[in-house]
Amino acid sequence: MHGWIILDKPYAMGSTDAVTAVKRAFRQGGFGKVKVGHGGTLDPLATGVLPIALGEATKLTGQMLNGDKTYDFTVRFGVETDTLDVEGKPVATSDVRPALAEIEAVLPRFTGPIEQVPPAFSALKVDGQRAYDLARAGETVELASRSVNVHRLLVRHPELVSGSIVPQQPKLQDDKWTLKQVQGDGIGAIELPLDQITLTAHVSKGTYIRCLARDIAQALGTVGHVTMLRRTQAGPFGLAQAIPLDKLDEIRQGAAPEDVILPFEAGLADIPALDLTPDQARRLRMGQVVTGIAAHDGRYWARGSDDAPLALVSLSDQEVRVVRGFNFG
Repeated sequence: MHGWIILDKPYAMGSTDAVTAVKRAFRQGGFGKVKVGHGGTLDPLATGVLPIALGEATKLTGQMLNGDKTYDFTVRFGVETDTLDVEGKPVATSDVRPALAEIEAVLPRFTGPIEQVPPAFSALKVDGQRAYDLARAGETVELASRSVNVHRLLVRHPELVSGSIVPQQPKLQDDKWTLKQVQGDGIGAIELPLDQITLTAHVSKGTYIRCLARDIAQALGTVGHVTMLRRTQAGPFGLAQAIPLDKLDEIRQGAAPEDVILPFEAGLADIPALDLTPDQARRLRMGQVVTGIAAHDGRYWARGSDDAPLALVSLSDQEVRVVRGFNFG
């Protein structure tokens, strides 16, 4: 029982609860105790891709945590909350509402390497205590900025932007508004002030989408918070591979696990493979350093002549060392 279940996590469910649901499904289906873990926390507010690792795949969850992720998220302008999402209490308001062109103009400022101050309501530790515990107790939480990388940040399709598309050619009612033609369909659109907008972000490990929304709103001269957050990609896994929670009912009813489980190797899809000879594979299994490997330095997964995964390895100066070994015995 080694592989992956990619859940399309529903709203209001925590990642730990999702792991518990998978364990319960296997137990009730008569498959006994299965080692289960998740590949990256997804807040209860968020929905979308949550990789659940089974068996030896749990050894890859650290690799998954370090991987890039992609999110769709909606920013509502005019109110900032203490949690920076819909679950918090308002702490700031503004009457300013940006237009689509203004939003598009600031997004490059938040693309590439950026500095980001994490939210007070986060799991980061301050003097040994979780920041969110201190924040809930009413204490002022000050967190240091961190470097993250936003690889891609863009507005979703214009027709999904609330308030920006008008079905017929509108009349200008204010000289500060500008007329914009939507490419391809000829629909006229006027850049009205927007109450909210949905963006897509492809980000590195450690990026807080709630903070990205906060900072974008502030750059637009207003405030804002996240009302929708959906993870569409986590490492090598996307929504196309995700199953709804009720699909686990098939496991409970005794269906073959292969119907819902992706193979172990699916979690290695974004890591290059390193082919070893039988002798090299034998030495690697014994924990020995394998020398004379002519390949670029970096992280690989090693496999033997039978194509079975042996270990996550690190290659440097033609020497291969085990980072995490796999045991399918």
